This record gives sequence, C-alpha cells and structure tokens, in this order.
Amino acid sequence: MNRIILHCDLDCFFAAVEIRDNPQYKNKPVIIGADPKEGKGRGVIATCNYEAREYGLHSAMPISQAFKRCPHGIYLRPNGEKYYKVSKEVMNILETYSDEFQKVGTDEAYLELTNITNDYVEAEKIAKEIQKEILAKIGITISIGIAPIKSLAKIASDENKPNGITVVKPQNIHDFVKDMDITRIPGIGKKTKVYFYKKGIKTIGDIINTKLPIMIELFGKHGRWIWKVANGLDDRKVKEFVEERKSISAERTFYEDTNDFSVIMKKLEDINNKIHKSVIKHHISYRTITLKIRLTGFETYTRSKSYDLPIQDQSTALKTVLDLYKDFKDNKKKIRLLGIKLSNFNRNNKVKQTNLVEFAKI
Repeated sequence: MNRIILHCDLDCFFAAVEIRDNPQYKNKPVIIGADPKEGKGRGVIATCNYEAREYGLHSAMPISQAFKRCPHGIYLRPNGEKYYKVSKEVMNILETYSDEFQKVGTDEAYLELTNITNDYVEAEKIAKEIQKEILAKIGITISIGIAPIKSLAKIASDENKPNGITVVKPQNIHDFVKDMDITRIPGIGKKTKVYFYKKGIKTIGDIINTKLPIMIELFGKHGRWIWKVANGLDDRKVKEFVEERKSISAERTFYEDTNDFSVIMKKLEDINNKIHKSVIKHHISYRTITLKIRLTGFETYTRSKSYDLPIQDQSTALKTVLDLYKDFKDNKKKIRLLGIKLSNFNRNNKVKQTNLVEFAKI
C-alpha cells in the first residue's frame, strides 16, 4: 500500500507572526534575530521574510552582515513566548487532521493520511483545507508537501513557497528529484556536499543512477540513507518527534566576548532552564551532558560527562556543566558562545522530578 504523508512547513514563521501583528510591516524586509546595532551587533538571523531574502539574507547569517546588505530592514528581537503560543495553536489544528502526527520544532509537522485516504487528489484537498483553516484562524500561511515518504514530503514542501502545495506521486519521484542538487536531501549541507561532489555525485539524479553497493562503498551508512531517499525508500514512520531525536540542545552567543563568571553563570542557567523545560514536558531522561564553548577567534570545544543511569534533574545538569567548565576557567581567551546538550535519551512517561520551578514559555 502506498503511503501518503504531508510535511507542513510554516512560511518564515517568526517574521510571519510579526507581520500579522504589525500590518505596517507588510511588503517590507523583516528580520528576526539579534540586535544589529547599526552593523556592529553579534549573533545571527533566526529567520527573515521573502522581501529580506531578496537582499541575500538568510537564516543563520551574521546579523552584522545582514545589516550591511539591508540597512533599511525592520530588525526585531525574537518574541519566544508569542511564537510558542502561535505554534501550539497551529499544531492543535494539524493534529485534528490525523492521529499519526509528528511535530518537528515550532514550525514544521508531518501528518500521515494513509489510513484516511489512498487518493492523492483527496490528499491535496485536505492540504488546501489545512491552509484555509490556518490562515483563517491563525492569520499566517503554510506550505505543504505531499509524498509517499517523509523525506520527499519535506523536499516538496519547500518547492512552492510561500503558501504552496506540491504533490509527488510514487510514479513521479525520479522525475521530481533528478535535477535537484543533493543539498535538497535533508541532512546534506554545504559542508557535507563537498565529499559527494568529489565523487561526482552532485544531483539527486546522480544518486539514482549509482548502484546501492557503490554508494555504500563510497559513503558508508550515509550513502545507503541518501540512496533510499532518492529512490523513494525512506520507511520512517510518522510519530512524535521526541522519540526520534537523539539529543536536545541550546546555545547562546554573547553580545560581547566575556570572561566574567557571573555573566557566564547566568547564561548557563538560562540555557539549562530552556532545555529542561522540553525534557520535562516530554518525560525524557538522559545519561550524557555536554558543554560547548566557543572562544574569541571561533575556537570551539566540547566536554561531556555520562552517567550510568538515566537522570532528569536540572540541578544535577547545571552542576555537571559547571564542573565541565572548570577546564576553561583559567583560559586567557574570552568566551563568545556557550551551549548545553543532553543526549543518550530514555523516555519514560512515569518519570517525575521534584522541586521543579515553573518556566516561562519559549
């Protein structure tokens, strides 16, 4: 039986919410991220609308570079609480369309319609209903990809943005992807693609035309994975995202490099609070805690500690991070970025934690 999977992707989510709430921003370049400080700001773009992208701006671009390219843009700091609320409203709508639902971050979700319909025409009608309901109730747009596997549905959702619907039927998979750059496959970025380019693999069509044993010989398990995606053989299920995730992390860049321990301590506490909000909500325990530090000059280091048994304890995690930080305490270079990652998950719906504080929504 052919599967029918929808990948729903909110268009320029943060920026779309701000434009919805501030109509005067419509048709103007809107950039969400760090304060540009007249081109001297630190940090990066979280997202920007399509008007801003016409100036070459994109997510993760240094905010100082963005300001140079688009000094007249509307630069806004992220409003995490508002975005969290809107995301929850959208996800509540999406969940009503299928019991097989998987949220991916704040602005993406998968829906499996296989048990609802085996007709792609009907699936497209459902996608249009989703778009209309979200626009009417939430006031923002969403692009949707429809395909027999998750990875292709995700590729398809990006094909006709904004507010587009792209359908990829099983018999059309090869024609749809063959001329695309391999970076369209989820998990292959600008750095990774270099290894494939060196072996003559530049388009998804090149993958299709390469036999599986050769892909495995050249690229190992990763080669097997992208070959399966290119040939429509991704059999991953649609399920709640935390069951698939192998880690939860967060990081923050300082406005100015610092070696002030009180400032560093406060930042680590904030990051720790944020990621524990997620693990507590989803009843996740973990065994490994990792500290990430980036120094002046972009030197980046990680230190980790693993426990024999899974834990879910905010205080223990912070104490562990501070112990790991001791390796850098006497370093003469200042710190530019800090991050914390929790991994080696164990999910248990009965996990409880005492002495929790109520965290602000993000």
